[in-house]
Amino acid sequence: MDMIHVRAVCPPELTRRTMALLGDEPCALNVVLQTGGVRNPDGDAIECDVLTGAANDVLRGLRDLGLERHGSIVLDPVDTVFSEHAARTAVQRLGATPRAPVWAQVEARIRAEGRYPPSFYLFLVVAGLIGAVGIITNSQILIVAAMVVGPEYGAITSVALAIDHGSRPRIRQGLMALLVGFALAVAATFLFSLLVRGFGLQPRAFELGVRPVSNLINTPNFFSAVVAVLAGVVGIVSLAEARTSALLGVFISVTTIPAGADIGVSCAFASWDEAWGSLLQLLLNIVVLIVVGTGTLRCQRAIWRRVGERRHRREVRRTA
Repeated sequence: MDMIHVRAVCPPELTRRTMALLGDEPCALNVVLQTGGVRNPDGDAIECDVLTGAANDVLRGLRDLGLERHGSIVLDPVDTVFSEHAARTAVQRLGATPRAPVWAQVEARIRAEGRYPPSFYLFLVVAGLIGAVGIITNSQILIVAAMVVGPEYGAITSVALAIDHGSRPRIRQGLMALLVGFALAVAATFLFSLLVRGFGLQPRAFELGVRPVSNLINTPNFFSAVVAVLAGVVGIVSLAEARTSALLGVFISVTTIPAGADIGVSCAFASWDEAWGSLLQLLLNIVVLIVVGTGTLRCQRAIWRRVGERRHRREVRRTA
């Protein structure tokens, strides 16, 4: 049984309507009203626990009343619930929908990853350098490590959400962060690889052109596109359902950081065909992830909207 805790600051003139909305929703439990108990902003404190299957409807109603503009709404996860009443309500009212994503939380998670402090660029550079070492030494383990360290997927999902919402400033911000971040990563790996080449530190196998790891990275093909599509779908679903283990699998399945690192390495060693192939691989993965992410967001919303509509029809038949 999944549940979230909602804390709202409500202007006094909206309190009656807010309490009526919560009172009419059977899945809003443990409703508490504290009149005049909040400062900055001033208002009444309203708290309740909401079964996640009905959370989207409840939050939509609260936002439509204007609590988001004139007060505030705070969501807290509820880890453990001991309530037979809540369990009965979940079975009777929600049926197959108790695990519906709470879209306000999903979008908040994506937006949180769509901020680009200096550490975002630092992680991209460090991930690129780790990837460069993995390419030069033919170490698949280091390539996987670079994929895990890289923060670029957060920017990619932020762009996808911005496209879904039609927010051009956030689209530009995300794309610019990706452009600058990967440019820094490529520059760092290029300088590092020049240093390796200048001192003759590259392994003999790499010098002779035995580069199995690099060949996998700089050869975009049908299978690269398939993996990017599947990763884009799984990544958005994982974010929606807070499945961190599946999301980690996405990080180590898309060839973004390795491709960026290979551009720098290949340019330093004058392997221009490989550099071009890595650039195509990088662009392919980013574009596919953004497009598929946007489509998956819209499909998920549409699916869960239909599930919610069926729940409403059941409620109408029950009360008729």
